[in-house]
Amino acid sequence: MSEHLPTNIVPLSSITRFDVSKPRVSGCSAKSNGKATSCGSSAGPEDLPEEIWAKVQDHPCYSEDAHHYFARMHVAVAPACNIQCHYCNRKYDCSNESRPGVVSEKLSAEEAARKVMAVAAEVPQLSVVGVAGPGDALANAPKTFRTFELIHEALPHIKLCLSTNGLALPDHVETIAAMGIDHVTITINMVDPEIGAEIYPWIFFRHKRWEGLDAARILHERQMEGLEALTAKGILVKVNSVLIPGINDEHLIEVNKAVRARGAFLHNVMPLISDPAFGTHFGLTGQRGPTPAELRKVQDSLGGDAKLMRHCRQCRADAVGMLGEDRGAEFTLEKLTEAKPYDPKKREMYLSVVERERADRQKAKEMASAPEKIAETPLLVAIATKGGGRINQHFGHATEFQIFEVTSAGAKFISHRRTDKYCVGGTDDGDAMTTTLAALEGVAAVLCAKIGDKPKQRLAEAGIIASDDYAFDYIEASAITWYAGHKGAAAASASA
Repeated sequence: MSEHLPTNIVPLSSITRFDVSKPRVSGCSAKSNGKATSCGSSAGPEDLPEEIWAKVQDHPCYSEDAHHYFARMHVAVAPACNIQCHYCNRKYDCSNESRPGVVSEKLSAEEAARKVMAVAAEVPQLSVVGVAGPGDALANAPKTFRTFELIHEALPHIKLCLSTNGLALPDHVETIAAMGIDHVTITINMVDPEIGAEIYPWIFFRHKRWEGLDAARILHERQMEGLEALTAKGILVKVNSVLIPGINDEHLIEVNKAVRARGAFLHNVMPLISDPAFGTHFGLTGQRGPTPAELRKVQDSLGGDAKLMRHCRQCRADAVGMLGEDRGAEFTLEKLTEAKPYDPKKREMYLSVVERERADRQKAKEMASAPEKIAETPLLVAIATKGGGRINQHFGHATEFQIFEVTSAGAKFISHRRTDKYCVGGTDDGDAMTTTLAALEGVAAVLCAKIGDKPKQRLAEAGIIASDDYAFDYIEASAITWYAGHKGAAAASASA
């Protein structure tokens, strides 16, 4: 065990040491001043009860605002799984795939705690540690809870989070609540076992393997039971759903209704990853994933009051860092002996910077405005950013763009789109531009910290405006200002 970890670890049987005396408030069923509150990932302190905002304000997965400032970490302590999904193929000792179920090294609970301490010492943005596989957190319940126990003892300010398919969830709700785990993600892809049978070939439940409709029916019932039990205790639940064209794309409306009715805090509809190279059943049988337009259509179809997460990156089971980046290779087991001791002052300084940045960003957004009485046509604007809520990345270095829908009323984050780096080793890569242009389909403008003449011309030829005039400025304010200038110029040209 690391010298930085406490030696007086309390055994799992004593988990009641956590403070559970305060009543918990369920997410979407919460009310403020007698009115139902908005609790989507874009919600802020003005939208949520104080106790709910306290839970999500620094959680990059539960708050779109927080993902600009805070990092997450997944520890790979849960290798076993109790179901088989047609979209999953777990891989170990794998560093070149960025998707769920993939890890470079499996950890014991003690190794995971040491690794968390090392990351916390180097990454002051770290606010959340979760167990998301590479199997199922609750199919490996003793290791998962032991890991959380060690982390809580060492770093009590870190939020604890787990992801599960829900099959074993009802058996562990009391332990989850007692340990103070405020955030649980359940992957729910269906509420109709007929559809479930097309996604899950088998489950392992009560010492028996179940297949077909029986398997899907049991899984569905257990997922609903677990979701209801968690929200009854005030635990925030995010539901992940994998969008599989032709199988559950239309059905996700029913999934959304079911999970909202049971108090889910957020619903995250994710695109199927089905590259044949990943070796999944769907990938090998030709099942395609959705296009960005298809994904957005399904998200928008869930209704204006649906509480959606749109900034998910479908992270690896050993991801480290801000969403959209992975620093896991910096913190392998062999490098932990070089780790620096954790210094809480470093984090305190970072939190004070974030507080100022959040206030300044909000003020800049409120001050930005578009001209009145202009044609109200929403436009999509792509942002190259490394985080912090600013336009601070070179176009050629971007591996993803954040997409905002902009009108005179404001700028709203709607998605991110992955791409390949345009600049590779100091050269312009034509193939990468082809990938980038595909990712930017439907986008009117790209705002970045810097862009060369050649890619700027390529974008112009595709009808996309590229600008580095807003380098290092806040995203929303810059997008609104660009929109105002663009629409104002168009209106002036039309009246000339």
